[in-house]
Amino acid sequence: MKSINPDDFRVIEPISLSKIPTELTIDADADEKEEELLKIQQKLSHRQDMMYAHNKHAVLICLQGMDTSGKDSLIREVFKEFNSRGVVVHSFKTPNSSELEHDFLWRHYLALPEKGKFTVFNRTHYENVLVTRVHPEYLLSENLPGIEKVEDITDTFWDNRFKSINHFEKHLAHNGTTILKFYLHMSKEEQRKRLLHRLENGEDNWKFSTGDLKERERWEDYMKYYEEAINKTSKDHAPWFVIPADDKEMARVIVAKIIWEELQKLTDIKDPELDSTVKANIDLYKEQLSK
Repeated sequence: MKSINPDDFRVIEPISLSKIPTELTIDADADEKEEELLKIQQKLSHRQDMMYAHNKHAVLICLQGMDTSGKDSLIREVFKEFNSRGVVVHSFKTPNSSELEHDFLWRHYLALPEKGKFTVFNRTHYENVLVTRVHPEYLLSENLPGIEKVEDITDTFWDNRFKSINHFEKHLAHNGTTILKFYLHMSKEEQRKRLLHRLENGEDNWKFSTGDLKERERWEDYMKYYEEAINKTSKDHAPWFVIPADDKEMARVIVAKIIWEELQKLTDIKDPELDSTVKANIDLYKEQLSK
């Protein structure tokens, strides 16, 4: 399989989503992609064990994408070999009444990874500058000072919200959290096929929601605001990667490879060593246990 270079997907300058392909042209069949993913899964699993023992670095994986872009299945497959104690997945839905009594980042702070662990945000704090941009009326539920009606929401308000997100992520990075953000870039036509599949497949049609069709009508708005969010918040300490997602299997391989390559930059992490006292008395302990 062709080598995957994370920098091919990293956002380092302003992008236009309409100019980025939603499918990667690569000469690999399903078996090759499965085999490649398995190799990376095993390497990531070992790396996770090392990080858990090292207990100084945390990893936050952020996944965003339109409905049916493959977030759930990607999480299931990419992290399949992880020890369950070392990875936690949070799926953020509409804020509840308690969450609305706090600032928009509060609930995300509560879900951050502990040192030595991975946390995956399935939908993220970016919903606060995506869904609320498409549906600004949702902000009225946050009971914010000076926001009494939609007309009170200015460009300055959104600029400040982006600044808050950037400060939030920079603070995390300065305190040992590696942040990797992935936008699963799917075409509108591919979404149509996947939604239709849900309706036609008896095992999957429970996933279908009429809300999916309503949001689909706002596709261009979502693309506009995704593009703006990515361009304003892709930083060296918290990069965005735009992943072609029309091919789910290939998207999983790309994301897994990027995570693996980025973790190699944490050069202080090494396999744990046995405590010196235990090491000096290992023969004694073995003798005791053998009896």
